[in-house]
Amino acid sequence: DKDRVHATGWDARPFPFWPGNQVMWSDGADYPAGPALNGRASNRSLASVVAEICEAAGVAAYDVSDLHGLVRGYAVTDSGTGRAALQPLMLAYGFDAIERDGVLEFRNRRAHADQVLIHDDLARDPDSDEALRLTRAPAAEIAGRVQLAHLDADADYDAVAAELVLPDETGFSITRDELPLALTRAEGRATVARWLQEARQGRETARFGLPPSSAHIGVGDVVSLQTDTYHGSFRIDRIEEVGTRVCEAMRVAEAGAETAEVATDLPALRPYTGPNPVELIFLDLPLLTGDEIPHAPHLAAVGRPWPGSIAVYASPQDSDYALKSTVETAATVGISLTDLPAGPIGIFDRQAGVEVALVDGTLASATKEALLAGANALAIGDPDSGDWEILQFRDATLIGDRHYRLSGLLRGQFGTRTLMPAVRVAGARVVLLNGVPQQIDLPSAARGVARHFRWGPARLALSDPTFRYDVRSFDGNGLRPYPVAHLRTADAGGDLHVNWIRSTRIDGDLWGEGDVPVGEESEVYFVRATQGGITLRDGVVTDPSWTYTAAEMAFDTGGAPFRVEVAQVSERYGTGPFMGVDVG
Repeated sequence: DKDRVHATGWDARPFPFWPGNQVMWSDGADYPAGPALNGRASNRSLASVVAEICEAAGVAAYDVSDLHGLVRGYAVTDSGTGRAALQPLMLAYGFDAIERDGVLEFRNRRAHADQVLIHDDLARDPDSDEALRLTRAPAAEIAGRVQLAHLDADADYDAVAAELVLPDETGFSITRDELPLALTRAEGRATVARWLQEARQGRETARFGLPPSSAHIGVGDVVSLQTDTYHGSFRIDRIEEVGTRVCEAMRVAEAGAETAEVATDLPALRPYTGPNPVELIFLDLPLLTGDEIPHAPHLAAVGRPWPGSIAVYASPQDSDYALKSTVETAATVGISLTDLPAGPIGIFDRQAGVEVALVDGTLASATKEALLAGANALAIGDPDSGDWEILQFRDATLIGDRHYRLSGLLRGQFGTRTLMPAVRVAGARVVLLNGVPQQIDLPSAARGVARHFRWGPARLALSDPTFRYDVRSFDGNGLRPYPVAHLRTADAGGDLHVNWIRSTRIDGDLWGEGDVPVGEESEVYFVRATQGGITLRDGVVTDPSWTYTAAEMAFDTGGAPFRVEVAQVSERYGTGPFMGVDVG
């Protein structure tokens, strides 16, 4: 008897710790079915929410007196129609909108029959000359697996999904939906259970005729057909008035077959994570996929424990900061524990390896095919100098707590072979380039200009002591030309003939006929001859070759050994890294 249902009022214990902390309060399990108002004061009746939507849409003639349900939270994110706002609620709570005598009536779907019809109550359909026609859709048209994404009303409104699969389901058909509703997990499961039940029952449809005297039966009513050959309940979805009232109806569960899952979920308690400072690593990287903004740097944030989303503010001076980016996910960051000597370029380094310790996260091995497709890319270097070598590792062996040995290395990837020292000593920073480090939006004109950065937990003010500060400038290394390859010299009748093969930062892995694309506005190289670090002669060429005549060598070098260096030139970036060869 609903007249005898009461709320007891407010429990003095704080929600959600009661009922969530059952170690402290053992009666927490009684909360889901109990009468306490804690955590429920903001809930709305379904009828009041539907009425508010109708009023906002300008519908004054409506009736929600036969509508029951509880709305814990619902987001209308756009300024669409009233029907669009009602649709998610109708799907989740299973009610219909019916026009009756100029009034829009809302009522929950039910299995209880409003009217029992026997064969003598039916009239012949003038189109088919039949009083009753039953149709069953093929089972293949009905999905046996249903998924519903919603917000968890008892766990900080996290996005969760409810799924239900019929025991006899053998196919792969899946029905997915996403609703901007806050539901408990039990309510989500009950919703998908009702969807599956309605889908299975709805395979059976009926078309039957009623005489004009049956005007009291309308759309939305449930009728129980009790004929000589068939017994079942149907909800009328459509009535066509053609003298005879031709009804189209869908099978519903028999009265008493409806079941509702008892709510047993308790609010989820999470440990408190304080606003800990985080480290932000700036990476001025070359193009990794080719889809990045070439001049924009990447950000990798790390903290343990991770305090949540990180706000990054930037400004040309140490004032007037503007929000530049929000980092939602911690990057996989660590340091090298062993020295890493220089390795070969373009082939696997099967000898050297490096041990790294991570602040947090994990590493995993990759197949050779995945590696060649770009997997397990790692930036290793010094954040202060910004000289990041990109390497890839095939094997990651766990040898301690977040302590790995990386082997099967590909060194100097993405044009960074000139940044590989003879020995990279232990203590270098490593950042896994797995898509988590994200770029920040900086204008191309900001390249080379110092900018001020402050960052910290997004929920705190910029003035909070947990915020950190740094000044950085970026060269836009995504625009940096790759170093040339296969630099060679040859004696040509006393002259020195220098030649090389160009590399490209754009579409260099397309193995078609001919040379790789230039990747720059034009093909230009800067060539110089040096001796003891002093430039003796330099020049610009537009072909991958240069001739140093015997007379020029004799005048410049005096017959002493010297070095020839070549770099590709970009109109936007300037001179790229030099590759050199010793002569004499």
